Amino acid sequence: MKIMKERMDEGILVCVYYGPNGERLIQRGCKLAKMLDCPLYILTVDPKRFDDLDAEKTNYIARWKEIAEQHGADAFILKDDEKRPVHKVIAEVAREKKVTQIVIGQTAQSLWEQIAKGSIINSLLKEIPFVDLHIISIARYLKNPDRHYEKGIRAYLVKEDDHYRIIFNHTKDVEFEGIFFKELGTDFNNGVFKFISGTETVQVQVNEDIVHSLTNVEMDTSVDDKDDFL
Repeated sequence: MKIMKERMDEGILVCVYYGPNGERLIQRGCKLAKMLDCPLYILTVDPKRFDDLDAEKTNYIARWKEIAEQHGADAFILKDDEKRPVHKVIAEVAREKKVTQIVIGQTAQSLWEQIAKGSIINSLLKEIPFVDLHIISIARYLKNPDRHYEKGIRAYLVKEDDHYRIIFNHTKDVEFEGIFFKELGTDFNNGVFKFISGTETVQVQVNEDIVHSLTNVEMDTSVDDKDDFL
């Protein structure tokens, strides 16, 4: 039996997509909902049918559902086989659930892409102007039970033969921009590079300046309290 929330004039909607940033967004939304004692909804949107999703994506969804239940969310909403623009779907759910605040991750679009195509944030502001948006940046801290990392710094990947090299100054050859988390106690650039590819947040291993594979590595993220809403 669900516990009736005190504040029914407020509602929180957390929008998540595949990648390690999803859990962080849900945790932020849970904190907000607890502070306001109001309904909490978790939403993910995918153009594919659920039955057609690969194992990695279904694992993310299962984990998000588990977290939603642990935190007493009122509903986990999966909009699969969805052909409409994402901002249209988010706006529809926000209206249906009478949401007043939305938590969403920082987009990967560059300024020029936003000018040319329009960002999802700008589209949401036009679609539902009276809803507050909380835009959460990519975490600047990583923590793992076995290894620790320095605070993240801006870095870039450039292609070299069958691998990528990490650099710290932007050039015309840059293929990916992101944040590099260097392992503590090493003189070399070993650690994790975190970036956004398409709509997914990806973390890849860096060994002595080189990224041999863009395969996502699973790591726990730890967020400092000062890294707050933008």
